[in-house]
Amino acid sequence: MTQIYAIGGGKGGSGKSFLAANFGALFAREGLNTVLVDLDLGGSNLHSLLGVRQVKRGLNSYLNRSVCDLSDVAVPTEIPNLHLISSTDCSLEIGNLFYAQKVRILDAVCRLPFDAIFMDLGAGSTYNVIDFFLSAHEGIFVFTPEPTSIQNTVRFIKAVYLRRLKRILKQYAFNRVVKEIVEASEGGFVGSPIEIVDRLVEREPDRGKLLQKELCKLRFKLVLNQYRKHVDVTLGDKMEKVCNRHFHAGFQFLGNIAYDERVHNSVLAKTIFANKYPYTPTSTDLKHAAARIMKTTQKSTVATG
Repeated sequence: MTQIYAIGGGKGGSGKSFLAANFGALFAREGLNTVLVDLDLGGSNLHSLLGVRQVKRGLNSYLNRSVCDLSDVAVPTEIPNLHLISSTDCSLEIGNLFYAQKVRILDAVCRLPFDAIFMDLGAGSTYNVIDFFLSAHEGIFVFTPEPTSIQNTVRFIKAVYLRRLKRILKQYAFNRVVKEIVEASEGGFVGSPIEIVDRLVEREPDRGKLLQKELCKLRFKLVLNQYRKHVDVTLGDKMEKVCNRHFHAGFQFLGNIAYDERVHNSVLAKTIFANKYPYTPTSTDLKHAAARIMKTTQKSTVATG
């Protein structure tokens, strides 16, 4: 069964592309037929991390119907079992996708004939980014120890959660109840998506449990990148606990990825860090995080199989 992973986080520079490339390479090393889909539209650079110098065909070739199947533009990389679908051939306006284009991309990604699909998403919390993130079986939030990164990640998590909540409310015709809740609120304002859920459960327990059940299907993972020794080693675990306490969804912290100045060297060399520096603490962290993704994915596959 194909597994789709989305890597996002809200803030640029947190290392989303770095993690996507390395996780993809580590999955491929385990014999899984893997593809990286660069959906950082307007800021595509995933090909540079893989040493792919020229991309003649990519996402735009599918959007303009030069090819009928998105898998036709999956380019083999130098790493066995690892492929890339780039968006470098797209126009400068690709960041402003039309709704029909977004739906077409989502449908095509779901049909890709690979064991594992990693979607590398852009920064920000636009509907396009959020919808790409929610289309995956597993969403991976990447953040760094800086307060701004943590704040942006929390904001991105809330935006993703609210987007999914709105869809569920619409699907099960909760609109009337939500309208009443908002009107009854002070000043007609509800502070957070969690407040909507809590109030709905309080007013209509049976329907509220249905809403909670749907939200609990959401499965997210957290990765703390560029970890340094002076940073609280339990920061990621604390983020996991806070998210699990405040959201009706499942969050799992995958671990810290140690900061290493040689990451810059691997980027300049256009090679995968885990391959170029396999015996460093950072590579060990990457391997452990990738192994945890594989393990939980195998469990969910067995549970749904």
